[in-house]
Amino acid sequence: MALRGVKVLEMAGLAPAPFCGMILADFGATVIRVDRPQEHTLDTLARGKRSIAVNLKEKSGVEVVRRLCKTADVVLEPYRPGVMEKMGLGPAELMQENKRLIYARLTGFGQKGVFSQMAGHDINYLSMSGMLSMLGRHGEKPTPPINLLADFAGGGLMCALGITMALLERAQSGKGQVIDASMVQGAAYIGTFLKTSQNLGLWTGERGQNFLDTGAPFYDTFVTSDGQHMAVGAIEGQFYKELIKGLEIDPESLPPQVSLDDWPQVKDTIAKKFASRTRDEWCKVFDGTDACVTPVLSMEEAAEHPHNKALGTYFTDDEGESMPAPAPVLSRSAAKPAHGRQPMVGEHTEEVLTESGFSRREISELSQQGAIHTKDMSKL
Repeated sequence: MALRGVKVLEMAGLAPAPFCGMILADFGATVIRVDRPQEHTLDTLARGKRSIAVNLKEKSGVEVVRRLCKTADVVLEPYRPGVMEKMGLGPAELMQENKRLIYARLTGFGQKGVFSQMAGHDINYLSMSGMLSMLGRHGEKPTPPINLLADFAGGGLMCALGITMALLERAQSGKGQVIDASMVQGAAYIGTFLKTSQNLGLWTGERGQNFLDTGAPFYDTFVTSDGQHMAVGAIEGQFYKELIKGLEIDPESLPPQVSLDDWPQVKDTIAKKFASRTRDEWCKVFDGTDACVTPVLSMEEAAEHPHNKALGTYFTDDEGESMPAPAPVLSRSAAKPAHGRQPMVGEHTEEVLTESGFSRREISELSQQGAIHTKDMSKL
């Protein structure tokens, strides 16, 4: 796998950092999640990782992490600026002892700026990026796409990209570096097209009145007679003709495709057509055509769709659950996601410390001091 041999220490967090670590693990990195000593975690993105439980309120616990960082390739931390420095685990300290260390800092607002110490979530980072202002239907308030755009795309995914680029550069320079992965910046960067396409005629009205934001009758979702939905993306003229043909609408009865004033009327006509048949019936009409019409599948349906099965878009883990497979697909060093259950907090503490050169006596003393927590799997 592409990242085989890369050792990552992931400081436990939620959503974007675990997703970043999961990507690295899927592509072969050894990812060790540093958990707080507790029974449970809300992290559901830990496949392929191991867990050690360390009490960072104890000096000896901090020293455990510091010692692990001496042989790590990557540290992934999701805290507010200054938190790691207060513990003596900031990049200046750790990179002095390990000059090849890549220190990835994944935060919402970044390491500097007037908001850097503020709490926030995806919706806040997305709003600050400018992207949220463009999302939503006409006449309605801005609507975030759950927490995908800032947390996972602008945050976890962009951070993973930064880490892989830093690893590539290190192969030439032999030096590590600090990565400042801000979800505000990441979301803004993901939205570059929205910024650069303002003069292309795609964005001629307010939110929800444009080509790609459900303003156009040929780029939206429509309800079918069985309460399901079809997604339509027939932007180009030739695809729009295929859409109208499949819907059995007389093209002569419609105004020009780009007549914006007529869009509401055309959308109503198309909506009534879709409402006349079931989703499966429309699939029989449009599957295999260039009308750019597809069914809106549930997550369960998506995993079972023949096209996704052919691509290997989902795989079944050892617990029988369907999971999204890693992407993109590499021809020689493809990812191999772990199929087993996700790690319990502290499950691998003793194992990881032993591999890292800690003696049995040291591990026992650290446990007695409350600096680490080990999980007795034999009692489960």
